[in-house]
Amino acid sequence: MDRKEFVKAKRIVIKLGTNILRNDEGNVSLPRIYSFIEDISSLVNAGKEVILVTSGAVGLGKKRLGLEGTTGTALKQACAAIGQSKLMKIYESGFDTYNLVAAQILLTEDDFSLRKRYLSLRTTLNKLLELGAIPIINQNDTVSTIEVDEMYEHMQVCFSDNDKLSALVASELDADLLLILSDVDGLYDKNPKENPDAKIINVVEEVSDEILSLGTDASAGGRGGMRTKLKAARLVTRFGGKVLIANGKIPFVIKKVFAGENIGTMFLPQTEGLSDKKRWIGYATNIIGKITVNSGAKKALVEKEKSLLPIGVTEITNEFKKGDVVSILDEDGNEFARGITNYDSEACCKVIGCHSDDIIKILGFKTYDAIITRDNITIL
Repeated sequence: MDRKEFVKAKRIVIKLGTNILRNDEGNVSLPRIYSFIEDISSLVNAGKEVILVTSGAVGLGKKRLGLEGTTGTALKQACAAIGQSKLMKIYESGFDTYNLVAAQILLTEDDFSLRKRYLSLRTTLNKLLELGAIPIINQNDTVSTIEVDEMYEHMQVCFSDNDKLSALVASELDADLLLILSDVDGLYDKNPKENPDAKIINVVEEVSDEILSLGTDASAGGRGGMRTKLKAARLVTRFGGKVLIANGKIPFVIKKVFAGENIGTMFLPQTEGLSDKKRWIGYATNIIGKITVNSGAKKALVEKEKSLLPIGVTEITNEFKKGDVVSILDEDGNEFARGITNYDSEACCKVIGCHSDDIIKILGFKTYDAIITRDNITIL
């Protein structure tokens, strides 16, 4: 796909990583941030809708307090509280220069996982874009309890870093393009730190397991890394969006990207086209409960798009309520789907392996023949 064609987009999500918001001494890099603001302002003035997902609050707070590190959740949350206001002040003053309005939105995992809150969030973001404002989104590290609450010990959270957060925002708001700016030039065919002959991959047609294996973990100061960026790209492209990973330290990189210059790695969109509800079920919810099914049930769900009946269930793991989204595993323990359950975990345990006609005899009531109906199942 031609670069200029690739970057044609009406709605754009731009994610700025921690390491590109600061200079080599660890201080906030105001010239670089203001160059981002200038480029984003040009996009908005050209009629595009831009949502900014930014890191940097913890790092700014740590620097303000004169700390070397942020060991412990409480200290990290305190640094986020101090740094977030400083970060937002920079964005507000910068966009004010171009007569644009910045809107701060701090999110926790529950803002996506709880469907009413998710729908409210989506409505608010759409209204802000309609008003010409620039939503500036960050994970609300100050109040997030995922790392300290025992109830989350077995939970798969919908996002734990801003790479996944930006992917959720892009996919759930039907963004045309997710631009992830980091301190790397893009995806390489091997680790460039260990292999001087590593070459950048200009185009990725599909984020396969082989491509995912090229990802590395986070660098110092960040929580992402190339692996989380590739997972974000897999999510967004599955829903028909485009993704570009590029080096945010290139001067005026956003301007150059939208001028069609050959920068970074392009991830081409797929054409799966899941409904909004199925996107939410599959990727925007926190998961605690797990249901293991036999090979026959897996085949029925994946190949025939059938409902999950109790006769195909072999095991229930962890407690969950009716209406919760649960993970669906095969007999090897691999998660292959997610769905909204019609019964709580206690009821599910009682009807494992039973025929649907026997549900009322076992439970004394029956609301559905299926533990999860097909309209509420997303194949991953």
